[in-house]
Amino acid sequence: MVLFIPKKAICACALAAALVTLAAVALRPSPDTVPASTAAEPRTMLVLDAGHGGEDGGAVSDSGVAESGINLQITRRLYEILRFLGHPAVMTRTGDEAIYDDDAATLREKKVSDLKNRVALINDLPHAVLLSIHQNSMPQHPAVHGAQVFSNPQEPAAGLAQSIQQALNLTVNTGNEKTAKAIGDSVYLMKHITCPGVLVECGFLSNSDEAQLLRQPEQQKRLAAAIVAGYLNFGNH
Repeated sequence: MVLFIPKKAICACALAAALVTLAAVALRPSPDTVPASTAAEPRTMLVLDAGHGGEDGGAVSDSGVAESGINLQITRRLYEILRFLGHPAVMTRTGDEAIYDDDAATLREKKVSDLKNRVALINDLPHAVLLSIHQNSMPQHPAVHGAQVFSNPQEPAAGLAQSIQQALNLTVNTGNEKTAKAIGDSVYLMKHITCPGVLVECGFLSNSDEAQLLRQPEQQKRLAAAIVAGYLNFGNH
């Protein structure tokens, strides 16, 4: 079952105006990154995935903040912006809980069930593109920070990841630019979906300053707006 979240007032007009400016001016498309499109092409259904959830909090900051809640807040903001702009989108989860089956008892069983259900949901949707939202952590390197984008092998995920990375570099990674990369086979969701998939690590919870910033609504809005701008700039309608 695909669920939708209620619309919240997050200064949508101002945010959308800034988004349009970013997409149209700051992120000018280049011929080698923007695919050709025609009126006959079916419209893309964006699947917005807030990573982890429920008992699986994902990465945790030194202050005890789990990434699952931050993922959900950014994903909700993504959904709100896309709906305001008229782009179809669904969320794999709309609340704090993961989407595992009722008979899953242990944490491992819940994680496995949750991932399988997300894969099934995504693969059942025609013309889907996945945007999966996560937070990174490298406790052994606490100075590392910034947002980075990863793609699965399905075309045109690599180009979309590059476009989103460019948008993030221009907004939240200024002076700390990163490069979009292909993701390895160890990420179950990205490996098993049949559609193009992009995973965005929005920041590092192992960096104390960034961990605090990621909890702020304004930073979450900036991240969401940049991700949508990268998507729109790529021309994936």
